[in-house]
Amino acid sequence: MSTPMALTADEIEALSAKTIDARSLSYSPYSKFRVGAVLVAQDGTHIEGANVENASYGACICAEQTAIVKAVTTGYKQFKAIGVASSSGTYTSPCGICRQVLREFAPNIEIYMFAADGTFVMEPLTAMLPRSFGPEDLDVDKE
Repeated sequence: MSTPMALTADEIEALSAKTIDARSLSYSPYSKFRVGAVLVAQDGTHIEGANVENASYGACICAEQTAIVKAVTTGYKQFKAIGVASSSGTYTSPCGICRQVLREFAPNIEIYMFAADGTFVMEPLTAMLPRSFGPEDLDVDKE
């Protein structure tokens, strides 16, 4: 038995368009690999992010991380989905660091990976990051 998706067909269509558009926010003069991401907060708010590169490659930040940082610093900490799209034209999956960052705030988030034509594959973070490490593994209270 499959679990119903957190988003309706109309919400997925809107997320697709916004995610594909978010690629235009990318600053990627070195790799030329533009990535856009859009988080869907629990209340339905969309928060855009894009990858931002730096001449010192280690200082680059992924689109998913940009979206999470923007969301958290504007008061959002609960999410039900994220869309990811790249300039590759096919489905792009979040990297390992992005998966861990998403895990901090949304261990059950659905990840929608959009191709340039709007088609998508969805995979829950739990499948992409099994047996993950999170705040509950530490002896601290999360704010």
